[in-house]
Amino acid sequence: MYTFSNKLRLSAFVLMIVGVLGLGYGFLAAPGTVEEAKAMVADAHHGGGHEEVATHDAHGTHNEEHATHDTSHDEHLLHQLQNKPWAGLYVAAFFFMMISLGVLAFYAIQRVSQAGWSPLLFRVMEGITAYLLPGAILVFVILVLSGVHMNHLFIWMDPEVVAHDEFIQGKTGYLNVPFFLIRAVIYIAGWAAYRHFSRKFSIAQDTADDHSYFKRNFKISAGFLVFFLVSESMMSWDWIMSVDPHWYSTLFGWYVFASMFVSGITVIALITIYLKSRGYLEEVNNSHIHDLAKFMFGISIFWTYLWFSQFMLIWYSNIPEEVTYFVTRIEDYKLPFFGMVVLNFVFPLLVLMNSDYKRLNWFVVMTGIMILLGHYLDIYNMIMPATVGDQWFIGIGEVGGVLFFLGLFIFIVFTALTKAPLLPKRNPFIEESKHFHY
Repeated sequence: MYTFSNKLRLSAFVLMIVGVLGLGYGFLAAPGTVEEAKAMVADAHHGGGHEEVATHDAHGTHNEEHATHDTSHDEHLLHQLQNKPWAGLYVAAFFFMMISLGVLAFYAIQRVSQAGWSPLLFRVMEGITAYLLPGAILVFVILVLSGVHMNHLFIWMDPEVVAHDEFIQGKTGYLNVPFFLIRAVIYIAGWAAYRHFSRKFSIAQDTADDHSYFKRNFKISAGFLVFFLVSESMMSWDWIMSVDPHWYSTLFGWYVFASMFVSGITVIALITIYLKSRGYLEEVNNSHIHDLAKFMFGISIFWTYLWFSQFMLIWYSNIPEEVTYFVTRIEDYKLPFFGMVVLNFVFPLLVLMNSDYKRLNWFVVMTGIMILLGHYLDIYNMIMPATVGDQWFIGIGEVGGVLFFLGLFIFIVFTALTKAPLLPKRNPFIEESKHFHY
């Protein structure tokens, strides 16, 4: 039985406290008025960039139009700067939730495929998925707060915006707050229900006299994967793509899936290596780590295929309402946009292509950290341009959000690992998993 060390527990609490302080600073530093927003931007640009206000010409009609435009722009700027701490919080909340969801999908696939190599890792996966329900509830709370206009993350929730936007008006049958939140409840309930019963059957199998619980787990895992494929795609449309309701991509559900899948597998590898270094999971060998690293490599290539397919087709067709999505990111988010591609494709490709490196724990850990950083930037690139425009930077608020959810993630996951033996004793494939070598 795994014992949650006091040192790790303390580290988790410290991360959460520092994270709360960082998040608090981010919200307190956000401007409360248009004047404060303009002053912040002026300071950021060393006082330049706003001298042109009200200097256009002396004709009354033009001045009125110009003043109206300036007022609208200033309010938009205020909303962007007020969105920044909310967007940083949302990116971090979604990122850690999607890791847990990606692991749940990987776990279900292992159950349905009846893979012989992975049962030794099942309890690690079950521990990670313990974060899914609390993590998803935190995301849901942010969605509810958006629905009651505590922030402006989703512009289609603003009646004034919808009243002057015919494109969004055409989507109100789907993009309306009650239906949006109902769908979110359905997604979360379905994921949590599968996780609950699968975990319950997994533990019950340890003391069972037959394989009945194993067979039940197989059946509900097969059903869950059908639900997951539909709910994950719709979730990605709702929770991410709808922050920019004028843009859509038919590949988007798969693209988000690839990001959460590789992130989840990476965390399985990191936690497995950590537990093994602490004297647990003795039966796990280099072949298990090698297989996890192969998945990290393969899904990184799959992610790149989807990213390039989406980017190349939209960029080449050059349809204004589609290509704007990438133009804004290339012009205003050069470093996170291209940095993400390097971290998510070039780096894993170069370092994990060699088979021997996949068996080196320190090498897998280093690569895994880079992959997670890259996919955090991936979610950052999805959310920030539509919510804060060009008023972005990764500051104390964003770092605070990551630290808080990292601490919470560590605490929940490692607490869950103490609740059951790390070795699933009566799994029919456990002996094959123990003797997995190649």
